[in-house]
Amino acid sequence: MTGRFDPFGIAARPAGVRAALVLAGTAVLALASQISVPMVPVPITMQTFAITMIGVLYGWRLGAATVLAWLGEAAIGLPVLANGAGGLAPFMGPTSGYLASFPVIAALAGFLAEKGWTGERVVLSFSAHFLANMLCLAIGGAWLMVLLGVEKGLVLGVTPFILGAVLKSALAAAVLMAIGRRFIRS
Repeated sequence: MTGRFDPFGIAARPAGVRAALVLAGTAVLALASQISVPMVPVPITMQTFAITMIGVLYGWRLGAATVLAWLGEAAIGLPVLANGAGGLAPFMGPTSGYLASFPVIAALAGFLAEKGWTGERVVLSFSAHFLANMLCLAIGGAWLMVLLGVEKGLVLGVTPFILGAVLKSALAAAVLMAIGRRFIRS
């Protein structure tokens, strides 16, 4: 697609290279999951930062596929989630709403980037990441509200994560602006 934000030329790469990028992306997601601030019932991690960045850099389709592959690794027991978790338990407990949102937010960030919400357009880039983060909190928080009630779900699963969403969105926009500037110069 002409004008698409694709600084690494991923869209034009052969299928084998894209498959390798999926594996590399799952490794990045596993590492980002270990950058964690323990909280109950859901820890603060760098997962959403990595997920939205992969969505933007890989494009919405490959980004969502990468996140699904990472979740598949977790489901079969690999310790790729926060605090080294893996297996089916995280998909059935308090974190399951957030996990379900992850491929959706990768696709949303990637889709918005394909519409020009990235690179030099720093406010739109921030907005794309922030919207994706808020969607994650809405889906994850809704599941916690089912489990714990509305008030506890908001207090434990949404409110403490809003500042982090702002900071991660700003960091993502800044990184993508720098990547975009380098890409435009090349």
